[in-house]
Amino acid sequence: MTSPDSQRPRPGAAILRTALRRNLGAMVWGTVLMGLYQAGETAFPIALGLIVEHTMRDRNPGSLGLSIAALAVIITTVSLSWRFGMRVLQKANTTEAHRWRVRVAACGLQPVARDVDLKSGEVLTIATEDADQTADIIEVVPLLISSLVAVAVAAVALGLADIRLGLLVIVGTGAIMSVLSVLSRRIGSSTQEQQARVARAGAKVADLITGLRPLHGFGGNHAAFRSYRNVSTEAKLQAITVAKVNGAYAGAALALNAVLAGAVTLMAGWLAFDGQINIGELVMAVGLAQFIMEPLRLFSEMPKYVMIARASAARMALVLTAPPVTTPGSERPAPGGNLELDGVRYGTLRGLKFQVPAGEFVAVAAYRPRLAADLASVLAGNVPPDAYEGAVRVGGQELADLSIEAVREHMLVNPYDGEIFAGTLRTNIDPSGTSRTVPEAVEASMLTDVVALHREGLDYGVRDRGANLSGGQRQRLSLARALAADTDILVLHDPTTAVDAVTEQLIARHVAELRRGRTTLVLTSSPALLDAADRVLVLDDGVITAEDTHRNLLATDEDYCLAVAR
Repeated sequence: MTSPDSQRPRPGAAILRTALRRNLGAMVWGTVLMGLYQAGETAFPIALGLIVEHTMRDRNPGSLGLSIAALAVIITTVSLSWRFGMRVLQKANTTEAHRWRVRVAACGLQPVARDVDLKSGEVLTIATEDADQTADIIEVVPLLISSLVAVAVAAVALGLADIRLGLLVIVGTGAIMSVLSVLSRRIGSSTQEQQARVARAGAKVADLITGLRPLHGFGGNHAAFRSYRNVSTEAKLQAITVAKVNGAYAGAALALNAVLAGAVTLMAGWLAFDGQINIGELVMAVGLAQFIMEPLRLFSEMPKYVMIARASAARMALVLTAPPVTTPGSERPAPGGNLELDGVRYGTLRGLKFQVPAGEFVAVAAYRPRLAADLASVLAGNVPPDAYEGAVRVGGQELADLSIEAVREHMLVNPYDGEIFAGTLRTNIDPSGTSRTVPEAVEASMLTDVVALHREGLDYGVRDRGANLSGGQRQRLSLARALAADTDILVLHDPTTAVDAVTEQLIARHVAELRRGRTTLVLTSSPALLDAADRVLVLDDGVITAEDTHRNLLATDEDYCLAVAR
């Protein structure tokens, strides 16, 4: 059950607020500990100044020993506060990044697709890099506050020595942040564009890997490589632009911080020369001028990381706030397995109308592949009901009125290019581990030879996208998964295009036997599957033009004979 918080739209700013709110406790502890660390770092030159002062003026061993003890306490505080402060913040950072990765992945795995103009490779980048960079805000805010603490401690300590030194630190810090805030905005916009281009390059290479075999088959691999190189070059050029902006930002921050430290040192030297501060205060001022460089560096870098986090959060919002392509209903289909299309118009379909009663095995012979693809898309729910005319009824109820979960339980549409996952043959066939028909599905899909080929049997390891399987083996594995689901209605789209004729005959006979009494619709031009069907529907020019058994159609329909005879 999803909470109301997870259902609300999350634009970039809202994502950052959610991340900050969820980790408020960890951030408070981290801020306290990192504030102690920065205060201790800043107190170090103050303690040195006191030691020098006691040595030069009082020559009191007791005061000197007390100052040295205080120095030891400061060193211990610095060491422990850094260790535990960073542990708290990095744990919260890592946990928050994990939450957003899971959230983005959950959006991609929801049964209702979202209206996102992003490819899978881009979504992958958002779920990894952008999730990590968004979660960095958990560390950025405490470090920003602790750096401010260090600057404030230094300003107060210098102000106690001479008010002009304290004012110089305060005014100088304000001027530095004003200059760097302008550059940080440029970094945010440049980084967002770079992330988009890198994501597009990732999506391109993912597509190329998926289609590597067919690309080699017709010699298109060189053209595809040139296409990827162009996209990658765009990402590289944008990365160079971002690097230049980051370099300018870092250089400006370093130069301005050095100017401020130098100004504090020179003013302290002039005041000491003029007798307005003593030697101990001079040592303290010079030491603070050196030590303040580190918190000033952190303080000046934080706006850059804030802008990067905002850019990443905005990209995550593209996925998380995208509306679903359709709003599913809440009804469940009635028991049984009847399937009906009534005047469906979509793509190449022109008022398609037919019915498959419960328990019948029907084949659809589409004269053009696009017709079968459009029909499969409509049945799979990939096309919103308001994007096509007519009605699709499952169990007597319109598809638009049914919940997606109920439709998935009742009807499975297996695509011709079903995805194969890294794991084993068994986990690909039965991902949930609940199917009772795995042996029958393996036999019906003629996957038995693949299982027998390896001593691990069904536990044989499968690489990502089935890289260690042939095209026919991958297709049979996908078919076995569809059969093992054992749904009331099964729609298969070209399940045997990559197998030989003998295997195809066996698959057709076994599938018909296994699915006897269950509703089965096969979109195919395979003579074996067409012959195994109870009846064949001929789909031409977007409508059903003929209906009979395969053998009767061969004997009476010349066009059908030319289209399917091999």
